[in-house]
Amino acid sequence: MQNPNEDTEWNDVLRQKGIIPQKEKAITEDDIIHMLEHTIEEKQNNERNLEKLDLDELDELEDSEDEAVLQEYRSKRIAELKALASKAKFGSVREITGEEYINEVNKAGEDIYVVLHLYARGVPFCAVLNQYINELAMRYPSVKFIRSIAQTCIPNFPDKNVPTIFVYYNGQMKKQFLGPLELRSPNCSREELEFMLGQCGCIKTDIKEDPRPVVRDVLFRDLAENNDW
Repeated sequence: MQNPNEDTEWNDVLRQKGIIPQKEKAITEDDIIHMLEHTIEEKQNNERNLEKLDLDELDELEDSEDEAVLQEYRSKRIAELKALASKAKFGSVREITGEEYINEVNKAGEDIYVVLHLYARGVPFCAVLNQYINELAMRYPSVKFIRSIAQTCIPNFPDKNVPTIFVYYNGQMKKQFLGPLELRSPNCSREELEFMLGQCGCIKTDIKEDPRPVVRDVLFRDLAENNDW
């Protein structure tokens, strides 16, 4: 009996007539690699989709999915929520004095970021930054945001260095933005400040690229348009 998988003209005719089945395609090494990659990608996508679900949505899936897997994700989500709740204990900006500095900053606690704004009354940029840190304190309640009048907190603090922002972690200074220039006065936006604090690690922001306008590029673009370059 003739082998139906052989490459012969007669077998080709039989295949065209539907008398014998089409020849099975040989599986190559590239096919195997592709199938493995597809399986891994599908598994990762499923994991990412599960991580987006809240506890109630995970409960609803327990009847149709593997209970052990869902229970693992549910336990993981509960642990994440508990960890977040334990850290989210601030949420507002507190005014401190120089006498409170050590307790509020150096003794703030383990794994606590402290953002201290030193400001002066009557300085418009200081008022703007106070508004920004009020918003950021509500957005990032696990970070301790505090403020103090510069001369009250640190005697003889130079007026030229107002406003200043200090960032502490575990009682140690990690970053300082000393004076208006380092804080991008006078047109610093809230997004820029959030980006800057994110860069030093004290907040986990989604702003990964500097939102500051690129003045040089805008200037050259305007010149080109005006001069028909």
